Amino acid sequence: MRRQRTMYLDDARHYYLYVFEPPMTMEEAWTPIDQVSGTGVDTFVYGVACGGLFYPTKVGNQFGAVEGTASGPYSNAMFRSPFDGASTWRAWENMKGLMERGLNPLKVLVDRAHEKDMEFIASLRIGALDTTEPAHMGTQGGGMLAHPEVRDLNFSIAEELVTEYEIDGVELDFSSPPASWDVFRREEARENIPLLTELVDKTASMVRSKRHGRLAVGAKVFPTEEMNLDRGIDVRSWLNQGLLDYVTPAVFYYPLDLDPDLPLDWIVEAAHANDVSVYPPLAPYINAWTGSRTKEFATASMYRAAAANYLDRGADGLLTCFLPWPLGDEQRAMLTELGDHESLGRGDKHYILRRRDESADEVGCEHAALPLEVPLGHPGELYDIPFHISDDIEREERRIRRIALKLVVGELVTADRLTILLNGESLEGERCLRSPRPGVSPYSAQLLEFDLAEVRPRMGQNVLAVSLDERPPGLNAGITVESIEVIIEYGRYPSALNPSPKE
Repeated sequence: MRRQRTMYLDDARHYYLYVFEPPMTMEEAWTPIDQVSGTGVDTFVYGVACGGLFYPTKVGNQFGAVEGTASGPYSNAMFRSPFDGASTWRAWENMKGLMERGLNPLKVLVDRAHEKDMEFIASLRIGALDTTEPAHMGTQGGGMLAHPEVRDLNFSIAEELVTEYEIDGVELDFSSPPASWDVFRREEARENIPLLTELVDKTASMVRSKRHGRLAVGAKVFPTEEMNLDRGIDVRSWLNQGLLDYVTPAVFYYPLDLDPDLPLDWIVEAAHANDVSVYPPLAPYINAWTGSRTKEFATASMYRAAAANYLDRGADGLLTCFLPWPLGDEQRAMLTELGDHESLGRGDKHYILRRRDESADEVGCEHAALPLEVPLGHPGELYDIPFHISDDIEREERRIRRIALKLVVGELVTADRLTILLNGESLEGERCLRSPRPGVSPYSAQLLEFDLAEVRPRMGQNVLAVSLDERPPGLNAGITVESIEVIIEYGRYPSALNPSPKE
């Protein structure tokens, strides 16, 4: 049965076990739950594994409890003692400190979530577990889930979670590293589809056999069907067979930029046809492509825009994660609003289109239209950039104070002649302000800011089209549309001197 959820994901490490100096106090141990309690979050998703497990396990290896030698990122040896880094040392010492007091680190969080009226879902990174044979790991050239021992270990961990802990569901995470690199050897992935489907079927049956079938089975998968199939993940088959209660289409590759145009249509259609919920993620960052050493967090209006887009396109709920830590009043207010879907439509929106980047290309996530190169020598030839807007511009016209369109165009000079169309209508008559590109290289691009008074975006799919019609003599290269933003601001009163009566 489909249901609305507002989820918050904690991966156990970065903003929890890594940051507190051991030994943890109980207040610190409760922090992941308490910081979102009382907001719109009703479901806490906890990443129970990365290399080792973040609890005292009887069937696998606990994070930090096994000795080893680091040999590279996600080799799993980097999560064994003795540690080369302070953060991994803290993680083990914090868990050990709780256990020495007779406390189970996972049970502490499960119980606290239930005390705060939140459901607790254990998220298991498939293929990321510390295996008995390191050569099986994909990072070491192994076949990962092609090996029956690795599949059996994943199943045993899921069984332990639902047997030993009062959790409310299990999520099978296929799209977080290192699974986002490959759960099978790429050349063998499609032929191994039946192996993975069998594992998901077996796991789902086991989970649903516990506690009178009240436990949820979810999966975090890739956002396009081809990306999944290329890795041996047949999501459509899982949905048709009724193996899942919810699905989250996501790629947790760095830089984790917010994407209001995340591909959702295919998975929403397939999931809803089988009464399965869809919970897309709200990634925390923007503009990682600029190369800044400091992550830039998305603002509330950016989250609101992406969330409203997802819901408008059929999502049943939202997954949030990795907000600025420690969470303060601003983050808690945002989580509260995200839990109230009706309120999202009434607030300001800031749509910022995601760009392709090397990390996305590495995992095959190539849907983003930007950056868009517009070559020289093709006057009148239009290059399209599609994007989605959830605001009902026509219905809300009285309350809209401003609609702005911002474009950063690389290698643009004032003498250039452009055609820019929004849904087939020229922006020639709209007020346009020019300025150097913000940041450390203002000479490399211009920022065009349009005040859209007459030509406005519409609810649903939009297309911005650009052509380079003329360049000054001696300039022998094209231009590049680097970024696009749409800002919609609302007011409490009508935006007119003598507004027409309310209809």
